[in-house]
Amino acid sequence: MRRAVFLDRDGTLLEEGNYVSDIRNIIFFPYTVDAVRLLNQAGFAVVVITNQSGIARGIVQESFVAEAHAFIDKKLADGGARIDGYYYCPHHPEGSIAEFTRECECRKPKPGQLRQAAADLGLDLQRSFVVGDRWSDVDVAEAAGGRGVLVRTGYGLQAERQARPSAVVADNLIAAVAWILRES
Repeated sequence: MRRAVFLDRDGTLLEEGNYVSDIRNIIFFPYTVDAVRLLNQAGFAVVVITNQSGIARGIVQESFVAEAHAFIDKKLADGGARIDGYYYCPHHPEGSIAEFTRECECRKPKPGQLRQAAADLGLDLQRSFVVGDRWSDVDVAEAAGGRGVLVRTGYGLQAERQARPSAVVADNLIAAVAWILRES
């Protein structure tokens, strides 16, 4: 079974866009492609996990998520990098779209997205990492038996104010990748 690095999308892999619903608002950090390529070269599966409550709230069309991920794939491929899988949660208990308004097992910090990816891609969650800009990303790593890294991009600086003594915190995705590569 392969080890993986699970990446939160908005605020970690991409600049935070607050319910991104237009391709023109997808902005890569300058180091994103390099960070993903380094993980690919080190043999990690790279998987995007993202809560997309904008779908349940009626702000984002579910079809846009696939369009956004295809756009991300193209940009990464242009730089010699790849994502092995994308998983997202369209649910929120306070949504306005009935089919997506509920509690679920896939909304981070619950580990449903990680478990599904592990089943689909043959991943070892206990040897894997999650990188994100919210404590829910770190919590989902721990819930699945892996290790989490909080980045200071996106909402990370705000989250860091509620510091956790044992938490790994990195300035950004490329710094988190450097830490992961040293640890493994």
